[in-house]
Amino acid sequence: MGLGTYDFALAIGGEAGQGIATPGDILARIIVRRGLHLSTYNSYQSIVRGGHIFLTMRISDVEVNNHGDKLDLLMCLNQDTMNRHQRLMGPGSRIVYNSDTIEPGTEDKGADLCGLPVGELTEGSRNRLVQNTVGMGAISSLMGIDFAVLEESLTLRFQRRGQEMVDENVKVARAGYDYSQEHFNPFDQSPPTGVKPLAVWSGNDALAMGGAAAGVKFYAAYPMSPASGVLHWMAANARNLGIMVRQVEDEIGVANMVVGAGQAGTRSLCATSGGGFALMTEAIGAASMMEVPVVFINVMRAGPSTGVPTKTEQGDLWQALGASQGDFERIVVTPTDCLDAFNTMPEVFNLTDKYQCPAIILSDLYISEGRFSVDPDLINMHPDIDRGELITEPSDTDGYLRYKHTESGISPRALPGLEGYVHLAATDEHDEDSTLLSDEFTNPHKRRQMVEKRARKFDNILGDIAAPVLEGPPNADVTLIGWGSTEGMIAEAVDALNADGVKANHVQVKWMVPFHADKILAILSKAKKTIIVENNFSGQFARYLRSETGFAADGHIRKYDGEPFMPHHIVDGVKAQVNGETDKYIPYQEITV
Repeated sequence: MGLGTYDFALAIGGEAGQGIATPGDILARIIVRRGLHLSTYNSYQSIVRGGHIFLTMRISDVEVNNHGDKLDLLMCLNQDTMNRHQRLMGPGSRIVYNSDTIEPGTEDKGADLCGLPVGELTEGSRNRLVQNTVGMGAISSLMGIDFAVLEESLTLRFQRRGQEMVDENVKVARAGYDYSQEHFNPFDQSPPTGVKPLAVWSGNDALAMGGAAAGVKFYAAYPMSPASGVLHWMAANARNLGIMVRQVEDEIGVANMVVGAGQAGTRSLCATSGGGFALMTEAIGAASMMEVPVVFINVMRAGPSTGVPTKTEQGDLWQALGASQGDFERIVVTPTDCLDAFNTMPEVFNLTDKYQCPAIILSDLYISEGRFSVDPDLINMHPDIDRGELITEPSDTDGYLRYKHTESGISPRALPGLEGYVHLAATDEHDEDSTLLSDEFTNPHKRRQMVEKRARKFDNILGDIAAPVLEGPPNADVTLIGWGSTEGMIAEAVDALNADGVKANHVQVKWMVPFHADKILAILSKAKKTIIVENNFSGQFARYLRSETGFAADGHIRKYDGEPFMPHHIVDGVKAQVNGETDKYIPYQEITV
């Protein structure tokens, strides 16, 4: 990955209800319009008011896919944030706070304290959120951002609420900016200007946009964090895109509706998290038995049960692998970042149409609720669409076999209602012509024939998906193995390890089913020392890798406290294992979030 010449991180902390999202959005707009990259992570609690929220934003002149290890600037909106985080801010950093209501603590580690007399600067305004805008002015001054740029972003943000609101926010931001200019020392380096303006999106935005690009025309969901963002995007854009969106009474209804839409020939999609996905599994099995292409998104959060609804985890791999009863073909894929999530959607829909089976996309809170910069030119809203062997025109031919035994296992699929293509779609086992075996007779030979027909569909599917590759120096001392959203952290950790004299490389696995067992084993069998990195307690991918290849890694780095990895967690874990201190490293998380 490599670091650029500018790598700056700031955080805004407070409680739910203090409007933390607004300054974050304004800063993000400024940064991406400047052509700089960003990665944000919002650590928050599952309450409407109170608690502790901590929004981290990393800014760089090169692409970044994680929120990094350090903080250069902290804006405290309440005393709790100062108490939690002051001790982590060292020399050269800045802490911006409302000096009317917040007192610095005794755990001073050398940060510059930038207290703002908010009451004086806002002329006694009773608007409790006005301190955010004053702080925005101070932050812009400290970072070296021209006030005109902030004024433009504030105008865009508040113009829908009237000119009076715009004028008030610009005025208090100016007061904070001027006060900072007079009393505080700015950072030595100002944000550079990139090649061209960028856009900003979340993983949920990317998944929804990817679905729209893939031709999704039916979306159903029951709101469940952290997947609700997909529903929000779909609902906001459905009318313009010709997509039918339904918020259903529960996840059972959601799953059955998308399977029904898929059977009708519509590309259909739904998204949920682990608890909702648990309710969908019978419908997933039904889709496989009826050979209906449909896509399910599971945005993983900390479980089991309700778990920790606002925290991230990679804990649902085996849930996806074992969803529904019996043996059946399914696609399971784990995107590695926002852009990959977007590009994966059309690819998965093409695969489900070709192989006539359900697909499961495993995202997680870190990707789906994180916000990342993207080059708009990389977003292809017109990808290739392949509907597979889909029959769309009527025929006078008799004897249509919906589940015909073919060499490939893939049978011709006709849209329901077409003349000449009458067939039955049911969850019972069936014959080639869709006659239900359990209604007419139970024939062990025909049952075996149908199971094997469906299984044959995956005989050659590996040729349609990209295999993992080894990233980094080929003769490394340590090979890190990851899956899904950990790629950005692992890549940066590998760079840091190599810089520290520990020669390292890494492999990131994206496709779980089908699984490139032979190619992965060929890479790992040449490695000197292997360490698997994953966000769960039991080592779910480690067990899956061993079950598919017989390969057991030498060591593990696991995190299951609800917070994502930071690059230094992985660096520290590798060094501890290289030094022989342990073969399973669990990073310690400061209780500040």
